Amino acid sequence: GSNQVLRGIDLQIPAGQTLVVIGESGCGKSVFLKLLIGLLKATEGRVLFQDQDLKLLSENRLMRLRLKYGYLFQSGALFDSLSVEENVAFPMRQQGILAENAMRLRVGDSLEAVGLPPSLWTRMPSDLSGGQRKRVGLARAIIRKPQILLYDEPTTGLDPVTRTTVDELIETLKSSLKLTSLVISHD
Repeated sequence: GSNQVLRGIDLQIPAGQTLVVIGESGCGKSVFLKLLIGLLKATEGRVLFQDQDLKLLSENRLMRLRLKYGYLFQSGALFDSLSVEENVAFPMRQQGILAENAMRLRVGDSLEAVGLPPSLWTRMPSDLSGGQRKRVGLARAIIRKPQILLYDEPTTGLDPVTRTTVDELIETLKSSLKLTSLVISHD
């Protein structure tokens, strides 16, 4: 309609790099993320991933492509009725491709990668601090070993020390997992 967002954007995100997009609330940052994973289709222009125009892909091909992405939601988007381990395992269970022992190992690897101690793995999200919930969300985002990790306001609502820890974790994961990262923030 008359509300245009993201006019004149032309950018490339090189593999293995971290790009941070900073802007005020309501300027289209979250729309940008939704366009990148094909949840929204651009009304004009193109969004390409590995030379594929997302607008032209079937829903089936888009679903396969989305497996290459990890997504850390602003709120963490954890399921209140699932433990930490169950939350992290959720995307893998959806795919149904790993045996239970392999699943447990992958969950443990993801939780260790984000620095969450094993003493917290059986807890429920309501028993965790804001920073711990972000780590669980991040462990869930990396469990499928994505090529690209999208962070939607990863430090919103966190104290300054925890924000710094999350920022350092983003850089550590980029290096250790060879990720391309896109961070959306208003801060």
